[in-house]
Amino acid sequence: MSKTMFGCAAVAVGVLLIGGLMAFGSYNSLVGLDEGMNSAWSQVENTYQRRADLIPNLVATVKGASDFERETLESVVNARAKVGQMNFNGPPTAEQLQQFQSAQDGLSSALSRLLVVVERYPDLKATQNFRDLQVQLEGTENRISVERRRFNQAAQAYNAKRRRFPTVIVANFMGFGERAYFTSSPGADEAPKVSF
Repeated sequence: MSKTMFGCAAVAVGVLLIGGLMAFGSYNSLVGLDEGMNSAWSQVENTYQRRADLIPNLVATVKGASDFERETLESVVNARAKVGQMNFNGPPTAEQLQQFQSAQDGLSSALSRLLVVVERYPDLKATQNFRDLQVQLEGTENRISVERRRFNQAAQAYNAKRRRFPTVIVANFMGFGERAYFTSSPGADEAPKVSF
C-alpha cells in the first residue's frame, strides 16, 4: 500500500470517526431534551390533575351551601369527566395536544361560570370552606400556567436542537419528530363578559 493510499484511508477513517462522534452527540442531546419534555409534560398533567381533584370538593361545598343551579354544577362535573378521559403516553402529538387543550378549556369555562354564579350567593361566598377551595383553585390555575410555560420552553429547546445541523439528520433518521406547543385558547384575547 502506498503512502498516498494510506493517507487517504486515514483521512477517511478520521472523517467517519468525527461524523460518528457528532451523530452520537446529537442523538444523546436529543434523548436528554426528549426526557426533559417528558418531565415537563408530567408536571403539566400533575397540575391539571390537582385541579380535577379539587373540583369534587368545590362542587360538594357549593351544593351543600345553597340550593344551587343544577345546570352549572352538571356542566362542571361533565367537563371534569371529559378531562379525566384524556390520557397520553408521554408528551402528546399536536392533534392530541389540541384535544387536551380543548377539554381543559371546556373545564375552565365551566369553572368560570360556576364562580360567576356563586357571586349571586353571598352566604356561600362567606363560608370558609368555599373561600379555601377558591384560593386553592386560583393557585392551581397559576400553577397550570407556569407548567404550561415550562412545557413550551422544553418543547422550544427540543425543537430548536432538532432543527439544527447536523442534528436534523440524526433526528430524522432516528424518528425524533417535532413537538407541539400549548397555545392560547380561541377568544383568550377578549375579556370575559359577565351579566346578571
